[in-house]
Amino acid sequence: MPTPARRRTGLAALLLGASALTGVFVAPPIFAQTAPAPIEAPRVAAALPGFADLVERVRPAVVTITTTAQAPVSGSASSPFQPGSEQDRMFRRFFGDGAQQRQRPMHALGSGFLIDAQGRIVTNNHVVENATEVRVQLADGRELPARVLGRDARTDLALLQVDAGGPTPHLALGDSDRARVGDWVVAVGNPFGLGGTVTAGILSARGREIGAGPYDDFLQIDAPINSGNSGGPLFTQDGMVIGVNTAIFSPSGGSIGIGFAIPSNMVRQVVAQLEQNGHVDRGFLGVTTQPLTPQLASALRLPRPDGALVVGVERDGPAARAGLKPGDVVTAVGGDTVRTQRELARAVAELRPGSTVVLTVRRDGRDETVNVRLTALAEKPDTAAQPATPASAASGGQLGLALASVDPQVRQALRLPSGVRGAVVAEVRGDGPAAEAGLRAGDVIQAVGTRDVTSADEAVAAIRDASRQPGGTVALRILRNGETAYVPLETTHG
Repeated sequence: MPTPARRRTGLAALLLGASALTGVFVAPPIFAQTAPAPIEAPRVAAALPGFADLVERVRPAVVTITTTAQAPVSGSASSPFQPGSEQDRMFRRFFGDGAQQRQRPMHALGSGFLIDAQGRIVTNNHVVENATEVRVQLADGRELPARVLGRDARTDLALLQVDAGGPTPHLALGDSDRARVGDWVVAVGNPFGLGGTVTAGILSARGREIGAGPYDDFLQIDAPINSGNSGGPLFTQDGMVIGVNTAIFSPSGGSIGIGFAIPSNMVRQVVAQLEQNGHVDRGFLGVTTQPLTPQLASALRLPRPDGALVVGVERDGPAARAGLKPGDVVTAVGGDTVRTQRELARAVAELRPGSTVVLTVRRDGRDETVNVRLTALAEKPDTAAQPATPASAASGGQLGLALASVDPQVRQALRLPSGVRGAVVAEVRGDGPAAEAGLRAGDVIQAVGTRDVTSADEAVAAIRDASRQPGGTVALRILRNGETAYVPLETTHG
């Protein structure tokens, strides 16, 4: 890139050439009263900000993390001798049992930063997950063993502890909500094991969802982030940490200018619980939700596609005990507006188990309030399903699908729990509205709008009734592979 001085030289040469040409083709003015062109002051390019003072101040608190884990070694040799023979016993003595998978140490590198004078360090969970040994190299060159105080896989954060023999330099977490798109940001870390490296760029976007988990709310940045930067801090120009560098979008594995950082306000909440408990306790509502599209909002007769659409309610869970039902749309938690399912998940997760929260719910065209006492979030296994082998079918008319009732054969083929009722999609024609909506053979239609159906005939009748309503779109609640979702289906009138 040419320097400003070179740019001014080129401009002077261009103007000089224009003057020379003017000197050759001089001519008298047509109108004597024509005023000369005004003289413009030279434009000086604004100086880019320097980050040297910032880096000098924050770098002592940024650390390099080295982990050791045991990785399996494929291709273990098995004994070629007769089992139980002397040769076989000798072979196993020196080479081990081939049936047992051998392991070897695997080393990985990451980044982190100190958050207090007692030697606590924030990094990514994936940096230290499954590690049998964690070591931290400080900016002064000392290498210290570290222990993991706590990890949270859902937000990909971990908290470590080192004993540095005295107070450690540390960084303060800033307010990520105040960071604006276009602000300058600086990342410090250990890309590709090169050691402390500084990169700069801008905050490109906020609130990014990248499929990392239910609480995705990433800051997107264009400061180069590479392998080894994971867990390192992201700074604003005032030296405050507004994020933890976590992921990149790259087809090659290297930086293409799209990186993602966990916002510092989320980091602050998670770290506080990791310090206290070693894990994070989150509120559990007991519902599955999906985003509201304009088509679904129209089918459910909603004024706007705002809120979290409830598609499933866990039996005997907090939501079920409070009276929530599939088809409800949660629009607020404790008075705070909820516009998406992600906002609902984050709002509930921030609440402690045992607390009671007031939900605002849109149901059958009216707003209602529901008091829910939350429990603790726990993992749940997925439910598997196989394609249906339908029995007698009912026609979906011009919609391009055939439906079958759930009989014992269908229930066994789909591995459906005994309490599941509805209409099984027996066939989807390739060019009909059902195919365009994404319906598949084996889907179980459990409701049309908010109207539950228990058989193929009920589903056909409900679809026919709903299609007579203005808008021409029907919302089907389906069960697929153990998960429920609403699907908007375009219909014809009559």
